Amino acid sequence: MKMKFLFLSEIKNEQIISFLLKKGKVDWEKEKLSLERASQYDWIISLGYRHIISQQIIDASKNPIINLHISYLPFNRGAHPNYWSFKENTPKGVSIHFIDTGIDTGPILIQKKCNFSRTDTLATSYLKLKSEIEKLFYASFHKIITHEIIATSQTSQGTFHKKSDLPDGIDWNININDI
Repeated sequence: MKMKFLFLSEIKNEQIISFLLKKGKVDWEKEKLSLERASQYDWIISLGYRHIISQQIIDASKNPIINLHISYLPFNRGAHPNYWSFKENTPKGVSIHFIDTGIDTGPILIQKKCNFSRTDTLATSYLKLKSEIEKLFYASFHKIITHEIIATSQTSQGTFHKKSDLPDGIDWNININDI
């Protein structure tokens, strides 16, 4: 029997959807997830999803909900993690973790630190992080869904930013060294 996946994301990521289609049936959702809908899927995967997922939905899900986050957690939880990693000089990277009721506070499955060149901009560094999180997801997918990777609690406070924390008029083509 093929698995059923729900991919939660503001933007329809065709690469991730195509990858999941090789494993089973896939639906995409950008609106707020309902309790009834959540219980219909074997696995729910989130990337850049802007809605908070309630404890009821977490509990109703057949498996822990997986989040793909473009920061090296616990640093830069929340919105615009790429910008804040350069602004605050925190570790840069990507993390795959289970969702809990906090914002990017759930147990971490796997992480990877990333390096950037002197010529990178906020825009190019974002694209590199997006590519890295996708590659990490593809490489670790089987071990995640077979529970071969044991999630570990986040160990420090880290940092958190809301969408409204981002200064107005950010130039995404600014060189990362000029932030």
